[in-house]
Amino acid sequence: MKALVLGGGGVTGVGWMFGVLAGLAEAGLDLSRGQPPDLVVGTSAGSVVGAQVASGVDLEEAYARQLAAPSREIGAGFGLGMIARYAWAGIRSRSVDQLARRIGQLALAAKTVPEAERRAVIASRLPEQQWPERRLLLTAVDAENGELKVFDRQSGAALVDAVAASCAVPGVWPTVTIGGRRYMDGGVRSGTHLDLVTGAKAVLALVPLPRTLGPVPPLASQVQTLERGGSAVLVVSPGAAALRAIGRNVLDPAKRAGAAKAGRAQAAVITERVKQLWMSASHS
Repeated sequence: MKALVLGGGGVTGVGWMFGVLAGLAEAGLDLSRGQPPDLVVGTSAGSVVGAQVASGVDLEEAYARQLAAPSREIGAGFGLGMIARYAWAGIRSRSVDQLARRIGQLALAAKTVPEAERRAVIASRLPEQQWPERRLLLTAVDAENGELKVFDRQSGAALVDAVAASCAVPGVWPTVTIGGRRYMDGGVRSGTHLDLVTGAKAVLALVPLPRTLGPVPPLASQVQTLERGGSAVLVVSPGAAALRAIGRNVLDPAKRAGAAKAGRAQAAVITERVKQLWMSASHS
């Protein structure tokens, strides 16, 4: 089994990941239509990208949308106060469960744009709004009890709602109501949720934000766990040029186009390694 894991990283992360994927496709490795993964896992920004890749989106068209003026996006950012509250929650929490509950309190108390307004933004990002046949897992966190929720086509949630829930950054965007529960960003518990692809022969993880918060296990240890189980894992994060293009605010729509261009340029550096990874799984 080949798995594509797409991590959190804001609107610039969406742009960067589509840039990488479009660059890989240009080099002969189309992970949306030509050589697709068996499983796609999306968290936060990765849910936006994952929903489209699993649906077989034309990656060149998806890339072009990242370069267009972000007229339907809502600008946002992390102030110093919000950063401090996240950091304090991480310091005080001894477990991921405890961290998620604390961040959930922040999410439920925050004053944000209306839920319907934010949902419309998410819907505008998704050319195809029905669950794909290809296996797709989208992560969110129950804001009331801190538990992980994994949405798929059997979960009963609309695809737009599942993506919106996965992207509901606590304190910035409204929680998303599904089945009477209120959900927030899946990145609260993990920016990648690599444990959901346990058993895969090959795992490509595009991770715009590789750092973890508080008690969340470091990305390196998550990768090691997969590798001990026999998986070949390749993690790709923004290089120096991409980080400069992204800047300090990953929620700034004005930075999306630059992030996408940097991702496409970075694809040239990783293409051969990704091809080797994908071929190793095909021949195993």
